[in-house]
Amino acid sequence: MRAIRPDVPGLPDTVPARMINEFVYCPRLFHLEWVQSQFTTNDDVEEGLYVHRVVDKGSGDLPDKTEAWDGRRATSVWVTSSRLGLTAKLDLVEGSDDGTAVPVDYKKGRPNDDGSAWTGDRIQLLVQAMLLRDAGYQVDRAEVWYAESRRRVAVVVDDEGVAEVEDILERLWATASQPKAPAPLRGSPKCPRCSLVGVCLPDEISALNTRAKERKQLRRVMAPDRLSRPVYVTLQGASVGVRRGRLEVFSDGETKASYRLIDVSQVCLFGNVSVSAQAMRELMSREAPVLWFSFGGWFSGMAEGLPGRNVELRRAQYTANPEFALNVARNMIAGKIRNSRTMLRRNSRTEVGPVIDQLMDMSSAARRVESPASLLGIEGTAARIYFGEFTSMVGAGCKVDVGSFNANGRARRPPPDILNALLSFTYALLTKDLTVALHAVGLDPYWGVMHRPRFGRPALALDLAEEFRPLVAESVVLQVLNNGEVSDASFRIHAAGCQLESEGRKVVLSAYERRLEHEITHPHFGYRVTYRRAMEVQARMLAAHLKGELPEYVPFVTR
Repeated sequence: MRAIRPDVPGLPDTVPARMINEFVYCPRLFHLEWVQSQFTTNDDVEEGLYVHRVVDKGSGDLPDKTEAWDGRRATSVWVTSSRLGLTAKLDLVEGSDDGTAVPVDYKKGRPNDDGSAWTGDRIQLLVQAMLLRDAGYQVDRAEVWYAESRRRVAVVVDDEGVAEVEDILERLWATASQPKAPAPLRGSPKCPRCSLVGVCLPDEISALNTRAKERKQLRRVMAPDRLSRPVYVTLQGASVGVRRGRLEVFSDGETKASYRLIDVSQVCLFGNVSVSAQAMRELMSREAPVLWFSFGGWFSGMAEGLPGRNVELRRAQYTANPEFALNVARNMIAGKIRNSRTMLRRNSRTEVGPVIDQLMDMSSAARRVESPASLLGIEGTAARIYFGEFTSMVGAGCKVDVGSFNANGRARRPPPDILNALLSFTYALLTKDLTVALHAVGLDPYWGVMHRPRFGRPALALDLAEEFRPLVAESVVLQVLNNGEVSDASFRIHAAGCQLESEGRKVVLSAYERRLEHEITHPHFGYRVTYRRAMEVQARMLAAHLKGELPEYVPFVTR
């Protein structure tokens, strides 16, 4: 028997047989799940796991090849073939009356309308039969049990089927040996049911590869926002632990707050707050990062489980040449200036027409610069012009005096006035969430395209934050000021600067989370999306550009 697995250095010895089903469904799905280890769940996946619960517990043994079956059956049986380069845990193997083995696979749903097995299911059964044959058993047929129709469908194991599987395996191994994933499907009806549609983004990538005038209405993103949310702990001296499946915050021997672990997406600790080793391990296993801030709100760092396994993406990030980095940075800064202009145009209470025109010119100029130094010059000038008019967006509902901002301008370390304190705090929160998003995508948040790498500074998150600063951070600042949600009592002003008090920090955190949940119409794709999801999509668009799937990076710009 000829070997199917190619002798390519670096390839694993075997691939799980269930991945063949993914490959038949979509070669890109196979590459994302197995080669890049990106996995998410959806209702179909959860339903499939539920159906398998009855055969996931091992029982019985396969008889020796010289023994009779005598009615034996075995569940959850591992079989491996080095020739095929496959390993599989078979749901159920039974002996038939003629002494041959019959693998049975459990599936949710129902068979085809004509009563036959679906193509992917048939291929998976043929693979199981071939694994048993390589182990020395005689297999002439296999069966798939559909949970919804509650009946078995037989699959004939013949030479034609074996040749079909061998051809699929050869193409699967060829795909696995490639560093880049195959291109996404275009307009396929399979995509809406795929668990990785929110990671793959097939319609979005196709749209950005099509001229704007020729784009069709996109299907709404099928991947829902995660239902879990961040937990912020600002109580000084508190400790965070886990108990009976809940994340709990303790202080002075009392439980101050308690959350179900499945509802927690990240834990943010401000100042002197400790976290137990048990809580760290539990959060890491759930891919929920722990993020530390100084008492004043400076983003200090994060801890998470193992780094992303998409080595090729990080390689593309590290090896991007200066021209590539400058192109991305130009678009980010141009987008930031456009969004700043939109903020002023919508919210200013005074005449700012000349400034708006000036910002539009500078956004266009940012796209044409030929050096990072020139880009930084334009970015700095645009920021100075924009913040020179920032207080024109503060209304009569404001309960604090922001007049000192006009004298200080944008300043930090430490913020000298109330408005600067609010801006610095919300920028830190935005940087935190973009750091988490970039890490989840598989990018290194500390290797930027414009901000230079420096110890402890998430340079790429700061780059990506540029276009979201006006839309998220500065919008939150204006909201808490104009709604009168903060007052002088919300701040502590001393010789070293100005910082938020505990109650003021809670108000801003609440407003920030509300902003992330706010839904808008995506400017490029036309469907409704929250800012939280929009930031993740933008990180994935940046990754797609680095992998060569998009010709350029398109910033998130609202009208």
